[in-house]
Amino acid sequence: MKNLQDILKKEKYKKIKFKITKTQHLLIKAKINGVSGNFILDTGASNSCVGFESVEFFQLNAEASKTKASGAGATGMLTQTASNNKLQLGFWKHLEFDVVIFDLSHVNEALIQHKSKPVHGIIGADVLMKGKAIVDYYNHYLYLQK
Repeated sequence: MKNLQDILKKEKYKKIKFKITKTQHLLIKAKINGVSGNFILDTGASNSCVGFESVEFFQLNAEASKTKASGAGATGMLTQTASNNKLQLGFWKHLEFDVVIFDLSHVNEALIQHKSKPVHGIIGADVLMKGKAIVDYYNHYLYLQK
């Protein structure tokens, strides 16, 4: 059987390395609007998001949202959105990236309690579906199709 990487390369997939944290989260580097940050790769998160404290850092134009967010350990959280941003994971790019902005302090507090570094946000299923993602857990690679 051919090597998975060779097959996916022919199908125009881009390979992005991720790390496994002490808390068993998948940690990936991403750039939003040209600014690099640390993100959890979360196949169970419906939308990609960043914390309120990262709005200026990533040069986001935040707008009010009526949508309430929920996640592990928190529900009914107020949100904002930012549209038409540039997202880059490795060599894969998404030029009209919309991101949800909400309070990620509960996530980062949990990471810090387990002696892991805090993150700027979460890469969710919206990006994974857009890129027809394949996650190679064994070799620690995310593949996204161009």
